[in-house]
Amino acid sequence: MTARTRYFVISSALVTFVGLGSGLVAYYAGLPAGAVAGRGGPEELQYIPSDAAVVAYADVRHIMASELRQRIRTMMPGQDKGQQEFETLTGINVETDIDHVVACLLPDASGNKGPGVGLVLARGTFNEVKIEALMREHGAYVEQYKDKRLIVGPAHTATQDASAPVNPDNSREVALSFLKPGLVAIGTSTLIHRAIDLENGGANITTNDEVAGLVRSLDSSNAWAVGRFDALRSSAKLPRGIGDLPPITWFSASGTIDDGIAAVLRAETSSDEAAKNLRDVVQGFAALASLQAGSKPELKALAQSLEISGTGKTVALSFSVPGRLLDLMTAPGAARPSGSRAH
Repeated sequence: MTARTRYFVISSALVTFVGLGSGLVAYYAGLPAGAVAGRGGPEELQYIPSDAAVVAYADVRHIMASELRQRIRTMMPGQDKGQQEFETLTGINVETDIDHVVACLLPDASGNKGPGVGLVLARGTFNEVKIEALMREHGAYVEQYKDKRLIVGPAHTATQDASAPVNPDNSREVALSFLKPGLVAIGTSTLIHRAIDLENGGANITTNDEVAGLVRSLDSSNAWAVGRFDALRSSAKLPRGIGDLPPITWFSASGTIDDGIAAVLRAETSSDEAAKNLRDVVQGFAALASLQAGSKPELKALAQSLEISGTGKTVALSFSVPGRLLDLMTAPGAARPSGSRAH
């Protein structure tokens, strides 16, 4: 197995979960344990608009302190850059100030293809005076909306595609507002206005029966994401080849992160036939993984943990990746056939 294949396996497992704990807070799509309760999820969902395409949650404090996070930091040096930039701009330290986050991704209101706009709701302990002062130092200004203060930073254009249409309403500004003590909203000022409007009622994501149903179906975990797959595919950096899968309408991913990852990925397809085709693809991947694992224990254990299930239009894949397997899989020369070259 080449380095590219190994990292595909690793990135596929981590993109949903570890990315939620850092990349979302560093500004949108790259979120206490047990927050998925019988009432349908964390209370921050009341601030999420009903038309959100993707909703995600992560117990940031637990994930950032986990042994897996420390392994990732060692395996992929430089991954903290986004967190550092975020702290420089807002004064919020992701690892020490935030308990958990709920985030969402909404389609671009202009109808343009490509990434939509994101909103992050972070629960934790924040120094509001210090954060406002620091953002002002970086050119932010304060505006009043209803009974809330918004701290609006300048738009960020350095990373935007020069060929992409410019939409002033969805520019990469970083606006921030404390909705209540210990709860901060981060996103564009337009989305924060919508969140404030929902504080006293309205069509939030819990009134979207399809998304709310997916959230209620999740088991207790410290990270999850649900939403429309087409929105995720157009707005996130997914592993190459994902776009070639049979048509998927809705997805959910839930998992527990400690020393390793125990996760369940579910997909709802457009038809029973599409689900059958998707199960065939996933079973083929599992068979290939078992074949390539051979006698290598670091890969064999991972392949054996893959379990495929689902009926009708639903396909589910569960797997477990102990931290020790990540160490073995990423060790120099690990599981690499003789004469192969890393990419």
